[in-house]
Amino acid sequence: MGQVTVYFEDDIEKRLKTAAKAAGVPVSRWVAALVEEKTRTTWPESVLKLAGAWPDFPEPEELRRAQGKDHAREPL
Repeated sequence: MGQVTVYFEDDIEKRLKTAAKAAGVPVSRWVAALVEEKTRTTWPESVLKLAGAWPDFPEPEELRRAQGKDHAREPL
């Protein structure tokens, strides 16, 4: 596991410690969770569970019906 040294202004450090304490985790774990969240390359499970949550949402074919036909593409 890697280690990183980060320098914060005093007011930011106070807010960081307050947020970590409110979450009930050490500062290092709070920061690690924030970095993991901001650098994630997949959708969170909570978002994936929303798939199909709107039963009246139109299917792609229905949405595309009003767009007309695409032009033929040029070959590469």
